[in-house]
Amino acid sequence: MKALGPRPPVKLAPSILSADLGRLAEEVREVEALGAEYIHVDVMDGRFVPNITVGPLVVKAVRAATKAVVDCHLMIVEPEKYIADFAKAGADSISVQVESTTHLQRALHSIRELGKRAGVVLNPHTPEESIRYVLGDVDLILVMSVNPGFGGQSFLPLVLPKLQALREMIDRSGRDIELEIDGGIGPENAKLVCDHGASVLVAGSAIFGQKDRGAAMRQIREAAAG
Repeated sequence: MKALGPRPPVKLAPSILSADLGRLAEEVREVEALGAEYIHVDVMDGRFVPNITVGPLVVKAVRAATKAVVDCHLMIVEPEKYIADFAKAGADSISVQVESTTHLQRALHSIRELGKRAGVVLNPHTPEESIRYVLGDVDLILVMSVNPGFGGQSFLPLVLPKLQALREMIDRSGRDIELEIDGGIGPENAKLVCDHGASVLVAGSAIFGQKDRGAAMRQIREAAAG
């Protein structure tokens, strides 16, 4: 593996997809108190992915419960129709899938115009070249290491070369772009993905699915640090 530049500090983004939604505010406050930098919200419409989850009202509830970064991942078709709603609800970062919109650059630009951080998401099969010409409109790149739609899936190692290629692309660009990964992330692979360039780790069941969330988060951070 080609040596990468200095490793940025790892940030954790617990995903509420694995939280107890009946106690959502308490769940969010707990992981924030334990040091979570981001709260990750997976928005699914039953069309782009085979599941339906939450919408702007839940994002508003998360916003009210935390001062951490509210990180929204829109797995929905035509996300440009709803970006303003999620921005108004309090999202700090809004990420859209490469395949979900005909005009990706326009969608990313509209997120930034609303004063939010713009993210772009690549599914396991999506090549890194698909975003080369929108890097100037991106604050965050999210690599899916499972096929999106459901929590609790196993990590797909096939994304590692793409993750490294994206880190090299970011470094060459000189832009301040975070590289996030989501899907089957836990202590067993945290170092591996960070070695390939990830700096923000989304974890659902590996955090919210554990009785001792503090210990779970420490284990991921310690593993990532190697």
